[in-house]
Formats: sequence, C-alpha cells, structure tokens
Amino acid sequence: MKKSGQVWIETVLYTLIGLALIGLALGFIMPKINEARDKATVEQAINSLSEFDAKVNEVIETGTGNVRQIEFYMKKGELYINTSGNEIEMILTGLSKPYSEPGVPIDKGRIKVMSEVNQKANTVYLRASYTRYNITYNEKDEEIPTKFVSASTPYEFFIKNEGNSVVDITEGSLNF
Repeated sequence: MKKSGQVWIETVLYTLIGLALIGLALGFIMPKINEARDKATVEQAINSLSEFDAKVNEVIETGTGNVRQIEFYMKKGELYINTSGNEIEMILTGLSKPYSEPGVPIDKGRIKVMSEVNQKANTVYLRASYTRYNITYNEKDEEIPTKFVSASTPYEFFIKNEGNSVVDITEGSLNF
C-alpha cells in the first residue's frame, strides 16, 4: 500500500515540476515572440506606406491627368490622409517595444519613422510628406485628416495628378 501512495505522490510532484518549467520557459519566450511579431508588423507597414508613396510620386512624375490604383493592406494601425499638412501618416499602437530610439525620427527611404514610449504600450508613427504638392482627398482640402482603420481586406485607392501641383486621393471606385 505504501508503495502505490508513494508513486502517486511522485507522479504529482513531477507533473507540477514539469508544468512549472513549461511556465517559466513560456514566460521568457513569449515576450521575444511578441517583440518579433511587432517588428514584423512595423516593417510591413513601412513597406505598404512606401508602396503608397511610390504611387504618389509616380503620378506626380508622369504629368497631369495620370491616375494610379493601389491596393493598400493594413492589418494593424490607422492610416491618415492629412490634406491640410500634405502628408500621409500611419500610426501603429499597442506595440510591446519601441521600433527605434524614442523621440528620434529615422528615415526609411522617404518614410520618416518615429517611436514613442507610453506607460502600457508603445506607438510608432510613419509619415510621408509632400511639401511641394497639395494633397487632396475626394478633391477636397479638409482641416481634419481622413482616417482609415485596419481591415482584413485591402483598401483600394486611386491617386490622380490634377495639375498645378495638386494630387487627389480617392478611396473606392473611380468615376471618370
């Protein structure tokens, strides 16, 4: 009788020790997994915004009346078309670590990247500026930036060179 009781106690103890070791391993591994996932998310956002910026520049270079279409994928974050500031900005919130040194803007091609540290989560701002051009949305210059939130399906944007340094961005189908 004593032997079978001892076996059960040993089994329970070994199980508890194994579970504790698994818990410790996950405690060290999960932050690294989250950090790698956040970095991949920021890199994907930089690539998407760079592609958007390339289409805007392509329209500018090819002359008045030219239109380009882009499917814009945004799995996380928010996109703002700021017509009063003539810029396109993406904001990624809820990141576990800052992408770069907080408060110091860095250049990723034509995209400016800046990280901000908050108490619970970090934020990364991605910005493409067009100082020599007037960016409009649906042929309007609005004071409040137009906001697009993350979605499982891509947004479809049309970018048109209106002439006189005006570039119009429209979301959805384009009517000629």
